[in-house]
Amino acid sequence: MSNTGKRGGVSKFRIVLIGTITTAFYCALIWWLRSSTYVADPLLNAYLDMAGSLVAFTFAANAMVRFRGTHDRISLILAFGFVLAGLIEAGTGMAFYRGMLTTPTFGTQISLGWLAGRTLLGVLLLAALVVERRIPISRDPGKEIAGVTLIVGAVAYLTSVFYFMLPRAPHIRPGSWIPRPWDLLPAAIYIAATIGYGRRLKRADAWLDRALFVAAGLNVICHVTISQSQHMLDASYTVAHVLMVLSYVVVLGGTLLDNAQLFDQVSQMAATDPLTGLANHRRLFEVLDSEIQRSQRTGRSFAVLLFDLDGLKKINDKYGHLTGSRAIKRLGTVLRDASRAIDTPARYGGDEFALVLPESGRREAEQAATRICERLLQDGQEPVISVSVGQSVYPKDGTSIEQLLGAADLELYKMKGHGEKKIRLRHAAACL
Repeated sequence: MSNTGKRGGVSKFRIVLIGTITTAFYCALIWWLRSSTYVADPLLNAYLDMAGSLVAFTFAANAMVRFRGTHDRISLILAFGFVLAGLIEAGTGMAFYRGMLTTPTFGTQISLGWLAGRTLLGVLLLAALVVERRIPISRDPGKEIAGVTLIVGAVAYLTSVFYFMLPRAPHIRPGSWIPRPWDLLPAAIYIAATIGYGRRLKRADAWLDRALFVAAGLNVICHVTISQSQHMLDASYTVAHVLMVLSYVVVLGGTLLDNAQLFDQVSQMAATDPLTGLANHRRLFEVLDSEIQRSQRTGRSFAVLLFDLDGLKKINDKYGHLTGSRAIKRLGTVLRDASRAIDTPARYGGDEFALVLPESGRREAEQAATRICERLLQDGQEPVISVSVGQSVYPKDGTSIEQLLGAADLELYKMKGHGEKKIRLRHAAACL
């Protein structure tokens, strides 16, 4: 047997072993919960329901933000679903708490609101999978919101009709193997959702995708656990409600992580040149302003280098604009690779680039320009490109952004088109 086959066999054995141990532990937990005499305070149950509702509403708000940024339909459908589920659970929890205040008896009737809300959310999890598989990205967000409103409303109506039109209200059967068999219906729905979102992880790896898989599994455990509840507020009932709230927290956490990454990407795009990946014009001015303020505090100088790609129009006319864009990217790559970690290479505009060199003077700027020009000559790509270079040093050549860039720009254009192959940086420079 090959090593790969052996490793696969060992992995399967570990999975089976872990699954067996987990199942045995859960069965022992269920037995302990059934035999426990614990009775929760009705106020605790109300707090759990309200906490679940608040988390559900928070997730819905963040899911809408995610939908606006990514236009993915799962976020949109679940946003509406969690709002409805949160409203149902909040209303059911408060009604139960008021009932316990007036008539402090446990009773045997299962809350139809609980079953309807939990089933509704499970069905919408499956509906989101089906819709996302057919059309994953929304083309018209405005119309999509209206369409999803109709879908969620129809599912909510049908779910309510199913439960509230039952000839006999579901009751708890204390002492039986499964005191609350009706809770196995939403458990089965969440099992299907767990399988569906688990398979979806093969093609989707966002935090929300992982969170939905975990949350669906937690809801399976939630309903299997509460199916063993002998009466309201016993240990199984309370643990199931905690698991429900935990599943909401997991989904909210996944959405928050995705939104944080989305905001980071937007911030990076706002400060990054899309062609070269370097800092853009806006970011360059922010860095220059920061360096001026720092130098005013420390009394140390910094240097600015301006680079201009020579003959870009000729390259575009002879080789095409695609080759011209590659020439710009080549210069950007050299600037990034030849810079120090504290330096800021930026695309100033068009075929002009800048390099901000903190803690540097004229000598360090000349060394940096020489290093960049040498790497550009040695990149081994065609056509051969050349740059003209100008420099300025704070505060000798200027004390404002405009003065520094103006001084470097003046030196650069003195050398623009210079025919010598050696670098001359005492006043200006060129590299061919």
